[in-house]
Amino acid sequence: MTENKEISALFQLIDDPDEYVYQTVSERIESFGKDIIPNLENLWEHTTSEEIQERIELLIHRLHFRDLTNDLIAWRDGEADLLNGALLVARYHYPDLQTSTVLQEIEKLRRNTWLELNNYLTPLEQVNVTTGILYNYYKQKGVEFAYDNPDDYLINKALETKKGNALSNGIIYLVICELLDIPVKAIHIPRQFILAYFDPQYDLLNPVGHASEKINFYIDPLNGQMYSHKDVEGYFKRISVPPVASYFRQMSNKRVIQYLLEELSKCFDNDRNRYKLDELQFLANLLEP
Repeated sequence: MTENKEISALFQLIDDPDEYVYQTVSERIESFGKDIIPNLENLWEHTTSEEIQERIELLIHRLHFRDLTNDLIAWRDGEADLLNGALLVARYHYPDLQTSTVLQEIEKLRRNTWLELNNYLTPLEQVNVTTGILYNYYKQKGVEFAYDNPDDYLINKALETKKGNALSNGIIYLVICELLDIPVKAIHIPRQFILAYFDPQYDLLNPVGHASEKINFYIDPLNGQMYSHKDVEGYFKRISVPPVASYFRQMSNKRVIQYLLEELSKCFDNDRNRYKLDELQFLANLLEP
């Protein structure tokens, strides 16, 4: 953005000690939108005061956050496809993310999986192919849920490092299945993010059956291991929770991304980053049904 007299005057007031003046100045700067970010970055580079640099960084963050909020609302109100939702979440932590690299990696996975599929494979064989490509051929690894590394939750970093938790690996798995019309969906049983292969014919034959009866088997997105109904029943017994039907219903793409935002927010539960926790929870709340 061309720097005019008003912008120059505003930049000179960024270091004003009066909180009211600073608030007024920052709101006016933010009103210019993301086009003013290069000007702010240039100002940061030519500033020696750490306090002013922190103010500039916060202004840039707010501008990115406003832009991301608008994009998430547009995603919510549009097709709400899972891949673009996951990329939006990644943009919170990496606002300058170049999505082309992620899209190329996803296309490699899709193509390599597609080459091994045919119309005669059973559900188990379809999933064995998908799992084999992602975890054996592509060498994707799983790490346990933890809140000290935000990168574990983000699709760009999970693909870049070939390492993600059940949520980021699971989203990659779901995206591949979505692109290849394999009926694998996420379900949210207590304390787990798990995938399930849904029988596409079940609703036609048994419209009033229990939700779990629609599922052929389960997949752990951490490592691709498959589980039977008996395995899952045993899990519910171990945690002393009744297996009610709601735990076996498909999670919508919006709910998966909402859950991702909720879990990512927990990485910033400290005094220094509390505003990030609040912002991520705000974004998650935008996806409430």
